Amino acid sequence: MDEGTTSARAALYNEEGRRVAAQSEPIECFYPQPGWVEQDAEAIWRAQLDATRRTLAAANISAREIAAVGIANQRETTIVWDKNTGRPVAPAIVWQCRRTAAYCDALAQREMVRRKTGLVIDAYFSASKIRWLLDHAGASPRDLLFGNVDTWLIWKLTGGTHVTDPTNASRTMLMNLESGDWDDELLNLFGIPGEMMPRIVASSGVCGTALAEHLGAEIPIAGIAGDQQAALFGQACFSPGLSKNTYGTGCFALMHAGAHAPVSRHRLLATRAASPDRTAQYAVEGSIFIAGAAVQWLRDKLQLISTAAESEALAASVPDTGGAYLVPAFVGLGAPYWDSSARGLFTGITATTDRARLVRATLESIAYQTRDLVDAMEADAGQKIKELRVDGGATANNFLMQFQADILGCPIVRPADTETTALGAAYLAGLATGYFKNMEELSRFWRSERVFQPQMPVDRREELWAGWKRAVAQCRFVGSEQARKTSP
Repeated sequence: MDEGTTSARAALYNEEGRRVAAQSEPIECFYPQPGWVEQDAEAIWRAQLDATRRTLAAANISAREIAAVGIANQRETTIVWDKNTGRPVAPAIVWQCRRTAAYCDALAQREMVRRKTGLVIDAYFSASKIRWLLDHAGASPRDLLFGNVDTWLIWKLTGGTHVTDPTNASRTMLMNLESGDWDDELLNLFGIPGEMMPRIVASSGVCGTALAEHLGAEIPIAGIAGDQQAALFGQACFSPGLSKNTYGTGCFALMHAGAHAPVSRHRLLATRAASPDRTAQYAVEGSIFIAGAAVQWLRDKLQLISTAAESEALAASVPDTGGAYLVPAFVGLGAPYWDSSARGLFTGITATTDRARLVRATLESIAYQTRDLVDAMEADAGQKIKELRVDGGATANNFLMQFQADILGCPIVRPADTETTALGAAYLAGLATGYFKNMEELSRFWRSERVFQPQMPVDRREELWAGWKRAVAQCRFVGSEQARKTSP
């Protein structure tokens, strides 16, 4: 089960790690105020259950034939529900939501939070979202439970098991990164009762049983990972230095860091990586808030395209953007800027800027933001990455993948199965139940479908990159000026 921001997906894998069936169900986001993003937690559950049932039906497979369930999920999205009724007390606050940005800006314990969690204090993470829901729930905290989407789905599937794993817990800003436990000092900082928090269990291991009423038979739940760590695992990035970038609603670049918690000097995040056992594994992560969501914006809001796939041919129909840039800071900028006041900006527009160039600028913005992350990763690591493995829906866009190789100056490797988030969850569940033998077997399963080699001259690459950095500076200036004028 792969529950993402805009859709719930389910995929069925055989003993060779090949996907034999998959289905998805859309999930709606709501924007009640500028910068606010919400979802209906019950709708998330219904969409995931429906996608899973339809996958079994499409494969003509009985639930009794399923060895295990693995779950990957959109991280940081925060749900609080009444443990007596099982009903959410409010809409889920989605990871993109910025409603708690001012609250986070006012917190002074930044170094303590960074040291304990590997994160920067930001509205992106779950802790301030929980605090907001407690302040607005209208219910006693002793009756409430918290969970990210993994915890919520497991609670619903099992009829009351309240667990999470280290990859998701490390994104709450409440887990001590090295101990892997909830941290009392962090809980006290945000005023969150420890009784609300789920038990942290291994990413790979049986943690509960899906009830027969949901899928037709009892099935062990044996794998849990936040979507980006699941994708890192699905890409067979098991050893330090191996890197991947997932192109979804946002973009998330992760580099495996091994058994020691990394410290970024360039405003990236330290996080837990999924592990096949209870041994702690870590990753360095860079997070982009708006990537594929910018293409959806072109389609749904501006109506410049009718489908996301149409963007590829349009972008390729012009030789360049004519100097136009889009900085899609619709909900602020993530790594390495962490600027919640930044707002989206189209710049460099002239009389020659047309539909195709606007579409091209939007796709290029995804590649530029990824270079921001990769440059920071390379600076932290003190070495250039040899290749970047990619996954997610936007990797089907050959124009974007080639431009990504060009602007990074390194090969982009697209795997045969680009739905590596679901694959990683399946791997974790299969390892726990003996369905898959070991990590060496999983490494042999990984296959490249195409490698995009950089073709752009270095001087042209750096000229375009300098233009992007100027556009980001303009975007941040405009945002700071707006914030100054609206502040009390």
